[in-house]
Amino acid sequence: MTDVSGSKKKNHPPDNFASFDKMTDHGDGDVNCDAFHYAELNRDRIYMDYNATTPLEPEVIQAVSEALQDAWGNPSSSYQAGLKAKAIISQSRENVARMVGGKAEDIIFTSGGTEANNMVLHTAIEHFKRHQNGKLPHIITTNVEHDSIKLVAEHLQRDGKADVTFVPVSTVTGHVEVSDVLAAVRPSTCLVTIMLANNETGVIMPVREICQSVKSLNKQSQRLRILLHTDAAQALGKIQVDVGDLGVDYLTIVGHKFYAPRIGALFVNGPGVTTPLYPMLFGGGQERNFRPGTENTPMIAGLGKAAELVTTHGASYERHMLDIKLYLEERLKATFKDKLHFNSHFVGSEQLANTCNVSILGAGLQGWRVLSHCEKLQASVGAACHSDRGDRPSHILLSCGVLPEVAANALRLSVGRRTCKAHVDEVVEDLKNAVELLEQTK
Repeated sequence: MTDVSGSKKKNHPPDNFASFDKMTDHGDGDVNCDAFHYAELNRDRIYMDYNATTPLEPEVIQAVSEALQDAWGNPSSSYQAGLKAKAIISQSRENVARMVGGKAEDIIFTSGGTEANNMVLHTAIEHFKRHQNGKLPHIITTNVEHDSIKLVAEHLQRDGKADVTFVPVSTVTGHVEVSDVLAAVRPSTCLVTIMLANNETGVIMPVREICQSVKSLNKQSQRLRILLHTDAAQALGKIQVDVGDLGVDYLTIVGHKFYAPRIGALFVNGPGVTTPLYPMLFGGGQERNFRPGTENTPMIAGLGKAAELVTTHGASYERHMLDIKLYLEERLKATFKDKLHFNSHFVGSEQLANTCNVSILGAGLQGWRVLSHCEKLQASVGAACHSDRGDRPSHILLSCGVLPEVAANALRLSVGRRTCKAHVDEVVEDLKNAVELLEQTK
């Protein structure tokens, strides 16, 4: 999480789980935040950076705690604590698979999304090398990917291990166009990797249509099959994700984006059989040798429980977040009127239910500066992994056609499952006060 607030008040955790018993739970995952003036409002900060990371759900904390206490044994052992660990891992694998519409045997647990993404690119290069020795493999991606794709691809290209095409997204739609991806395909193309939803704009990419088109190319030629991957880090828990519907070979799962611990997984459609998968690590043979190392049972337990919650309550989570985001946008428009520009609104594109990227227009109102004068709002100006770039405009927004002076003022406000309208009212008032203060001190 990127917290650029200049306030010297104590920084509390983003969610007050101790107050959940006082909130109205409708039984289907909907929480009536308006019925109870959520305790977070009585604290000094309001969190709206859920695209950076999320807190753990109480049920997830319980699952992790129970695994720490009861399943401390090595999952490869035959005594009770080891058997308990093995059972928890098996159940978690089922839960994660169900969340994405896959089979348990298709799930490989990893340390996080970065490792999963690296494994996919490593596999694509290795597979091509084994079948097309002497030729340089070619990868297609976009110019708005997460660094765990972008920097790996650049590294491979710089070291002469692959050629890479970074297809630009449309400045009209904010997403990559299917025709542009197809136009980039070469005889040596071994992988197409396109994120499912962008972490800054919330724009959902046409992954399904891209996969359908590339699969048609695979059938029409005698070429080596082009592998298909999507990084679903920002999509899971916010929209329904089904690997069968998308048509991907690989899908990256990142726990801390949907109220799970910092652990990840990789969906592979028939790993090592239908779809190639080559390990980057070698060791004790865990995860069927694809990702060896003694399994992190407590974190896997947390991931499995969080996945179960998404499967059960995902639709109501999405409805609630969309309702709150729309209310946030309406309150912002009413407060700032023509001084506002939504960087997440694009013609003909769908957006995540929870993401609002907005600029308050005016000299001296750079996003980091506005946030530093907020007393309550915890948010970011873009991706948390880019927080060291100071006041430079986001390259993601610039790539989407947002003007530099507008992009410099950007705020990424991402709401969560328990963000309520009272939170929004407090945040908009906080932003109004910060802007007025900055305008008075020009």
